[in-house]
Order: sequence, then structure tokens, then C-alpha cells
Amino acid sequence: MALRIESERFGAWVRLCTESLAVARDEIDALNVFPVPDSDTGTNAYFTFVSGVEAIDALPAGATPLDTMRAFAEGLLIGARGNCGTILAELVRGSLRVLRGCVDGLTADDVAEALGAASAAAYAAVGRPQEGTILTVAAAAAKAGREAAAADDDPKRVFDVAAGAAREALALTPTQFEKLARAGVVDAGGRALVVVLDSVAFALTGRVPSPRPATVPVPLVEPGSDLAEDGPSYEVMFLLRTPDERIPALREALEPLGDSLVVVGGEGLWNVHVHVDDVGAAIEAGIGAGSPFQISVTHFADQIARAASVTGGRVIISAVTGPGLADLTSRAGGTPLMFGPDEPLSVAMVTEAIRDSKADEVICLPNRSGHIAMFEAAAAAARDEGARVAVLPTTVQVQALTALAVHDPGRPFDVVVVAMSNAAGATRHGAITIAAEDGITMAGPCKAGDVLGVVNGDFAIIGASQADVAYEILQRLDLATAEMVTLVLGRDCEPQVSDELAARVRRDAPHVDVEVIEGDQDTYSLFLAVE
Repeated sequence: MALRIESERFGAWVRLCTESLAVARDEIDALNVFPVPDSDTGTNAYFTFVSGVEAIDALPAGATPLDTMRAFAEGLLIGARGNCGTILAELVRGSLRVLRGCVDGLTADDVAEALGAASAAAYAAVGRPQEGTILTVAAAAAKAGREAAAADDDPKRVFDVAAGAAREALALTPTQFEKLARAGVVDAGGRALVVVLDSVAFALTGRVPSPRPATVPVPLVEPGSDLAEDGPSYEVMFLLRTPDERIPALREALEPLGDSLVVVGGEGLWNVHVHVDDVGAAIEAGIGAGSPFQISVTHFADQIARAASVTGGRVIISAVTGPGLADLTSRAGGTPLMFGPDEPLSVAMVTEAIRDSKADEVICLPNRSGHIAMFEAAAAAARDEGARVAVLPTTVQVQALTALAVHDPGRPFDVVVVAMSNAAGATRHGAITIAAEDGITMAGPCKAGDVLGVVNGDFAIIGASQADVAYEILQRLDLATAEMVTLVLGRDCEPQVSDELAARVRRDAPHVDVEVIEGDQDTYSLFLAVE
């Protein structure tokens, strides 16, 4: 009995693992007391898999299973974060070295061999293996897989048995590692591996794993507690291009500098992780071995303090003008950031809003073309502090409303960002404003007091009636194909405009729903959106 590995099924498994890690992320972070109680193990595991998914997504259509596996392995290597992410990446990469030769048929013995290769690769990558950790859980899965393959030729059954053994091994980690026993938790890295193995077992068998052993997540360990033991002050990570034969010497150079040394990779590209006090010496060792790049240095004291102040979760920051839009944004689950003619936004204001949110996932909606660069600058600073920040290039506030409408807090960050981006990008939009003085527009010359119509960001209509110009905007936004029209009324919108527009839409396009919102915004008398 053999299983065939196909690109589509492999990609579906990868996404299932990533979504499962997203769900378990906060729980795993809470378990994190080793090697440093900095509450990021679940986050690092999740983003390591995100990097692998992104590598698969970048492949052209029709990629072969081998191409898909290679891309995923390289994505994990390049994007591995932290001690857990690096070891998890090597576990998967170790198994894929076996699975690449089994594309046409995966047997029970192949599954056992892949699990064994994963465990061996992880132990080889770690400078000083510690039992009662992710390594122990991986070894238990490999042992159970070998025993199951000797008794059963069903590869699905073998992996199911291995996943069950991993869950049992995870429950025993506090008995093998005093630091876990004192904290009353199982190993966080081991828990992340169990999530991945359970996802594979579910993908193969369709069965939901039996309840996992109970764990007791504890709050973040405060600096100075008996669990926050003295150790190196910095985490250093970098990618390294160097011939494989230089790696043993690099290990020898890094080993005396600190602990938690993990070196993974091959074929000239390596990911190096180590905890040290002398950052310069660690980087110099990398330079002596080859060409390091994407160098990352984390000060544990700062990271622990940041983690203690983070509430977790996700926040959506939306730039709005007008109390009505601010209230609507809040009710839709967003955090309004007010601006106006007399209150322009700045990078400092956006940075402060992101930092004050104390969230580890932030989605920003600039809602004006001139805001996008400053939001990107603020996001870059937040990313350096460990937050996950995405800036959607929304240029008008009705796009933000559409994006907020499709946000699902239960979905993974990257999935939500794509959905919100697609919704915002598909929104056809317009606005009307009143000319303050004579001038020239894209639609021709205008006089003070004229009604100006904006269609998808450009001045396109000049008229005398707000209702007439607004309806012309709707026509140009292809009202006939619409399902919904949204009208956001500004403080200068004439009282009868919304009623007149709704009546015209009911007459000419009775299939279209009309929603009227009191935005109370300045400058633009009316925002219009067509979905």
C-alpha cells in the first residue's frame, strides 16, 4: 500500500500546518520557558511555516512535486525564526530529503525512514542537545514509526501511530527537564512539533487526534525570577553562503561563545542561530566562514519586556476623517486614527498608534495615497520590534470599510491580509467635493462653488448639483453590474442627496442595495462605493 505525493496535496498539507500553528500560537507562546522565557516560540514556529508557504506560492503554475518540496524546504531555511523555528525547519527538511525519492509511491517504511531522518538531522544541527524538548518528541515519533512500520504496511497508520507517540512524549517532557517541571508546562517547541505532526496525521487519515495531554500555560516569566536563569544576553541569527565543508569549523568557533547553537542547511546555504554575550564575535565567526547576510540580533531583556507589554491578538488601524467614520470603524472592529485638514498624520503618530495597540499583528489601512509611505515607515519600525505589520494600499476610506467587512479574526494573519486586500482592491469608488476657488482639473476648468466628481481617484465630472454629479459617478462606476452601493455622507452634503440617489438607484437598478452612512467628514461631501 503506497501513497502518491502530489503538488496540490502537499501544498494543502503545508497550509493546514500553518493554520494549525496560527490557532495554537498563543498557547505555545505561553508555554515558552526554554531556552529563554521570551514568549515567542509559537510565533517563531508559525512564521517559519509562513515563509515556506510564501515560497510555494511564488512557484509558477504546474510546478512538480519535487519543485514544490524544494521550494518549501528553502523557504523554511530562509525564513526560520528563533531556536524552535530553526529546529522545526530542519526536522521538516530532514524528512523531505527522504520523501523526495518517494514521489511516485510512499510506503510505510518510507514514512518511518523520513521520521528517523528528521530526528537525526535535528540532533545533528543542535550544538548541545537537551532532552525533554522538541528533540525528544521527534525521537519518540521516529521510534514509534519504525516499530509501526515493522508491523503494518499502511503508511497512514504508521504516521498516525508516530503522531500519537509524539503527543505522549510531549506530556512526559516535564519529567525530563526540571525547568519545565518548575514552570508546570510541557515543552513549547515540542508542542509546536505535535501540532505539525497532528496536522499531517489529519491530512492523511481524516481523523481528529484524541485530546492532547493537559498542559498548564503560565504567564510570561518575569526577568529575575528563578526561571529566567542567567545566560547569554543576545540571540544572533544570520543566513550564510559557504561551502558545506566549512561548517564544522564554524561550529567550533561558535560553540564556546554561548549556547543554543543550531546550524541548519546544506548545498551552500545555511541558517545559523546562537545565543551569545559577544555579538561581534559571533558575526566575525560567520564572516570567517563565508558570506553572512540577513543578520538579526535580539536583546533578550528588551524582548522579554516587550512581550510582557504585548496583549497579543490583532488590531486594524484605519485612518479616518470625521466622527461618523470613526464610530463606524470602531463598530466594525477597527481602531480609528483621526486626521483632517488641520490634523495631518505623521510617521510619529502612526508609529505611536501601532505601539500603543500592544498587538503582535497589526493591519494598517492608510486610506489616502499620501499616507501610504508614512504607514510603511512606521510599519518598518514596528517590525524591527517584533510585530507583524501589513500595510494595505487603500487610498479612500470606503475601501477600508469594505476591507473591515471581510476581516475574520479567527483566520491566519496572511490569509486575512489577502482577503482584505482583494476586497479593498475590488471596490470601485468615487466622491464629490465643492471647488473652493476657480481652477483647472482633469475634467476641465471649474469655478468656485462647482460640484466636482471624483472617479477612482481622478477628477472626472464638473456640475452644479450634488445629486446629479453623484449619480453620474455611480454610472461611471458601472452601477448596472453592482450588488451594493454605499453612500458616506459628509458634513457638507445636502440633506436631500442621499434620498434622491437611493430613489434613482431603485428606479434604474432595482437589484442593487443602497446603504447610507453618516460619516460627517470634512472636504468631501460624499463618498461613494460600488461593490
